[in-house]
Amino acid sequence: MNLRFSNPKSSGADMVFISFVVIFVIFGLVMLMSASSEGARSAFNDSAYYVKHQILSGLIPGIIGFLLGYFIYYRIWEKLAPYILITGIILLVLVLIPHVGVTLKGGTRWINLGTFSFQPGEIMKLTFFIYLSAWISKNIQRGKNFLEGLAPFTILIGLVMSLLLLQPATSMAGLIFFTSLFVYFTSGAKIRFLAALVLIACLGVIGLFSFKSYRTARLDTFVNAASDPQGKGYHIAQAQLAIGSGGLFGVGFGKSTTKYYLPEPMGDSIFAVISEELGFVGAGALLIAFLAFLWRGLKIARDSSDTFARYLATSFMCMFGLQAFVNIGAISGVIPMTGVPLPFISYGGTALAVFLTMCGIIANISKYRR
Repeated sequence: MNLRFSNPKSSGADMVFISFVVIFVIFGLVMLMSASSEGARSAFNDSAYYVKHQILSGLIPGIIGFLLGYFIYYRIWEKLAPYILITGIILLVLVLIPHVGVTLKGGTRWINLGTFSFQPGEIMKLTFFIYLSAWISKNIQRGKNFLEGLAPFTILIGLVMSLLLLQPATSMAGLIFFTSLFVYFTSGAKIRFLAALVLIACLGVIGLFSFKSYRTARLDTFVNAASDPQGKGYHIAQAQLAIGSGGLFGVGFGKSTTKYYLPEPMGDSIFAVISEELGFVGAGALLIAFLAFLWRGLKIARDSSDTFARYLATSFMCMFGLQAFVNIGAISGVIPMTGVPLPFISYGGTALAVFLTMCGIIANISKYRR
């Protein structure tokens, strides 16, 4: 395998994009401190426990990943794509092995290495889209051919989805599936191919709801949450109360009261805490910042003259956007509740490390734009 390239002349990286990343990380740590302080004090007698853990397990590995992505010429990832994907699949298999995978909150999604643990599913977001981008870019006509395009794509995505659903990590599987569908669509895939994939996905969703009662219960909670705010609708009721309590300018940083009753205030529900403490103005500013960040990343993808870089940056930015929409939509009651963290903001070391690594690669791509 030859990893030597004739690197084109590099210009400066997109500092606007990098600035957004820095702002999100700092803002995330600040809001995590507010959202988690009381829970950390009660559980660990240390109000900064979750912030410290986020820095050690997420920010430090994430900075290393960002720097690797920033300084390594992005075309090397294209050469390494098959090996990177195999590594990701091996990790997904390992998490299912007893005494290797760690079961928590009804799912076996972590691997514990003693001093730290990580989620292979989060890493799959990175490894899968590196491979998919390389695979599509090698033959742009694959989206229009059944045997060379749709069939292998379906087999690959089916394998990854199966391993994720066995954990189970349904929300993560959905994020990867719909992001990959978008990237496959942008490669020029035939509409009937996409329709077939959507039909397969719909049948799969029906099957998932048929075999697992908790998924049906989650949908029932979404539909009937208002009728039982102290029971099955408790989470969404508390979240909407927090969002509504913020008013225009919020109750003030650190002064949220709903976070004492809100499930997972530092994780899935952190947007509700942000809305209560910073109000409509603060929450709206965060949404605008996310949209501007997405626009900047997609602009980097559009301006790239290299097909691999274009698909890779597009897939990463699509993942950011979809995940932010799902988290905010779920906690706001627009879509059923999921376990998807808000990018850069929610507590979760592996997720933060992976997001920062993706951003480092996009920043490297931005050096070689047209």
